[in-house]
Amino acid sequence: MNIFGKMKLMGTVALTAAALSTGGARAADEIKIGMVNLSLCCAYFVGMDAAVKDEAKTYPNIKVLSTDAGGDVAKLTADVEDLLNQNVKGLVVSGAFIEAAPAALDAIKQAGVPVVMVDRLLKGGDYTSWVGPDNRAIGEGIGDYIVKRLNGKGKVVIIRGGPADNTIGSNRTDGVTAKLTAAGMTPAVAPGWGSWSADGGFKQMEDMLAKEKDINAVFCENDSMCLGAQKAIADSGRSGEIFLASVDGEMGALKEIDRDGSNYGATGLNSADQIGRAGFNRLMAILAGADAPKETALPSPIITKENAVKFINEGSTF
Repeated sequence: MNIFGKMKLMGTVALTAAALSTGGARAADEIKIGMVNLSLCCAYFVGMDAAVKDEAKTYPNIKVLSTDAGGDVAKLTADVEDLLNQNVKGLVVSGAFIEAAPAALDAIKQAGVPVVMVDRLLKGGDYTSWVGPDNRAIGEGIGDYIVKRLNGKGKVVIIRGGPADNTIGSNRTDGVTAKLTAAGMTPAVAPGWGSWSADGGFKQMEDMLAKEKDINAVFCENDSMCLGAQKAIADSGRSGEIFLASVDGEMGALKEIDRDGSNYGATGLNSADQIGRAGFNRLMAILAGADAPKETALPSPIITKENAVKFINEGSTF
């Protein structure tokens, strides 16, 4: 059993015992945790929220209260305060594309409630534990894949999610760029932002196709943008000339990678489903009294045609 499985078991035993000691199922319904989302704008964040809720179904005494701040940090803080007023026992926080939310973290600290951050490690505040990816390492792995496939020659377009201070995206691109630069390759970076969406990736790719006539590969900071970019490339009739690589492990991307004849070459695993479930189980372990690690970077293998079938899960929430 891995660490998350052990934590989950410990949490189940302790929380069920607590419920029984206070009156059974009815009292158990009063054990609430909060799932705090800066944004549910994109498939990744929706999938993470859904994974937390789905994993919680294994605990009959847990109720998940989920919020969506719509990208507004002030609303995020208000959501946290509202959940604390509802006496949640712990919080899972998905900070999405912001770098810091000190007011929200201060409110949690003042309330003495444990908080597990998932994916985004927010700056400027205290937290109990974090579960997420090593984005720089994922970028380096994808960079190695691109360099090897191109034999160190060719033009690579990079499509970024934004905004400029988003370290998740910049760390991924920095990792890819480091490997390209070491091989003597200079990428062409799209000047705009793809906003982490298929539509955004499509628009950025259209613009780059009009500007660049000799593109060999495209790296996008997430799968959603690359799925959009793939459509733009197909519409231009250049699918046979350009392959794509990205990050996340979104089910649509995995199926494309596995599809015969596809030009979607690879993605680095950063599964919203995996992270959401791991974050939830980490919080359960903390509530059960476990001494959980402060930070845990989950494994992020590079997925290609050779191994994609191992990662395709029709029941995934992402």
